[in-house]
Amino acid sequence: MKRLKKRLFLFFVCINFVGFAQQKKDTLRVHFVGNSYTYKSNIPHLVSLISDHTNTKLITSKSVAGGAWLFQHYKGERNLQTLDKIKSGGYDIVVLQDHSMGAIARPDSLLLYAGKFSKYIKEYGAEPYFYATWTKEKVPQYHDTIRKVYTQAAKENDAGIVYVGDVWEKAKTLRPNIELYEDDGSHQSDLGAFLTACKFVKELTGELPNDLPEYYDWKDENGEWISLIELDRFDVVFCVKVVNE
Repeated sequence: MKRLKKRLFLFFVCINFVGFAQQKKDTLRVHFVGNSYTYKSNIPHLVSLISDHTNTKLITSKSVAGGAWLFQHYKGERNLQTLDKIKSGGYDIVVLQDHSMGAIARPDSLLLYAGKFSKYIKEYGAEPYFYATWTKEKVPQYHDTIRKVYTQAAKENDAGIVYVGDVWEKAKTLRPNIELYEDDGSHQSDLGAFLTACKFVKELTGELPNDLPEYYDWKDENGEWISLIELDRFDVVFCVKVVNE
């Protein structure tokens, strides 16, 4: 009888192990629409690499051009093919980011094209999300304006929103000397990109592990390893804590 119980126990353990091993990760296809605040340090790819450490794989792509405005994406200016990509991409989520001064200099334009894009995105089965960016280093007082305009865009279009600017402000408050900006005081450093990517992963997957690595690379089509970013361990722990708390 004892042998039978032991065999049954081992049988069920094996069955559960096989079932667990056969489980596949959930996947989400995410397309980023924006400019250098999106492509600098390749934030979409970094988001995908970080998501490897969660239960949901984010498969990312992007439509970007330096200094691009949402209206330029929508009208197909500057050789942008954003609408065609959304139409044919089979995406689950499309992330929208306007010019870094959009919410300040042209809020009406941001809101107008936020609505046009959101309607279009939903027509093709995806969910729109807004990327509420940070303020430039010398004008922190614009944070509330940027947040307000993007929040309005999300509410008016029943869309998601990722408050990246909020975690930047929190990080700067906790560590006033943290180097989130490039020397121009506008674009994200590698550390700023990592903090931004962590915020996206947390919002889109619902989780952000505490034990993320400090080095991110991948193999290209030729099997060559390409380095994306390498961070200090302390900075990784700090960014994860800022996002999770």
